[in-house]
Amino acid sequence: MNAVHGTADAESADASSGPGGPSGAGGTSGGEGGGEATGSGHDALGAEQRAVLRRAIRLEWITLAWMSATVVLVALVAGQSQAMRAAWAEDILSLLPPIAFLVAAHRIRKRPDRLHPYGFHRSIGVAHLVAATALLAMGGYLAIDAVKTLVTVERPPIGLTVLWGQGIWAGWLMVAVMVVTSIGPVILGLKKLTLSEQLHDKVLFADADMGKADWSTAVATIAGVLGVGFGLWWADAAAALLVSVSILRDGVKNLRSSIGGLTDAEARTYDDAAPHPLTREIELRVQEAPWVGEASARVRDEGHVFHVEVFAVPRPGAEPSVHQIAQLREAVQALDWKVHDVVVAPVPELPRTQTFRSTLRT
Repeated sequence: MNAVHGTADAESADASSGPGGPSGAGGTSGGEGGGEATGSGHDALGAEQRAVLRRAIRLEWITLAWMSATVVLVALVAGQSQAMRAAWAEDILSLLPPIAFLVAAHRIRKRPDRLHPYGFHRSIGVAHLVAATALLAMGGYLAIDAVKTLVTVERPPIGLTVLWGQGIWAGWLMVAVMVVTSIGPVILGLKKLTLSEQLHDKVLFADADMGKADWSTAVATIAGVLGVGFGLWWADAAAALLVSVSILRDGVKNLRSSIGGLTDAEARTYDDAAPHPLTREIELRVQEAPWVGEASARVRDEGHVFHVEVFAVPRPGAEPSVHQIAQLREAVQALDWKVHDVVVAPVPELPRTQTFRSTLRT
């Protein structure tokens, strides 16, 4: 029987007469391909999604500028406060997701080549893994340091500082800086949260999730500093421990998600809350074809877009032509912009060890 394969975007159709063939997946040979993507990267996105990606890139540059200024301000007033040092470390870590996103957004522009026939969409997943690993490592370090301080009963000195000729308690400067610097990440995080859903971008979602929860770090840090001011020596280390636990939680959650994506786990929604409904929609759409008796889809999350393999068992006596299979592939591609690369394979029976029904199947 025949199998038909192709990419979803119309732009790649123009490349079908070139070396890449109808799949639009191989316009170069060897190397990594230096030009803009054809049927990959930004070209795999619709006009609306490309506009969303441009907005996301602008927000990430704004985030980098804001967080860089925050890192400098917090470093200037941190002193010996462990909670402030933990907040400072978290602010530095907050630079990683936007940097990873920007690098990945540039990387996916590359065209598919002989070494990377699926394109460079996986750059999103790699960026997600890098950010998650850094979060986990730093969270663990801060947690161990905070516990050590509590066990050894180290008392953080927060003394006086001179500002405009007046001596004031340094803790007030710390509190003021934490209040001011926590506003930007929350606002930016809420904006990026919407864009991450529209782009199906898990790196952007992780960044947005961390940003909108930044107020909790600020509150914990402020509580720790004020606790020291009221004579509670342990409050500073306890606040640092809370901050580190927050970092660890983000790290574990994002590490699990990134590894799942890179190891071809079932395609899930942008926030990993549930299996992606497109898998079930694809199966239902394939079963609408008059020659299909039974079908199962295997969907791989490549980053922004999905690679789909459909196994279809023809009805008794049906002999689907290449044209019919191609029509079915086009119908599957038309379901959603994320359905980018589709293979339709007629088979005598579903390969039970390779295909699994969508977990959304009723």
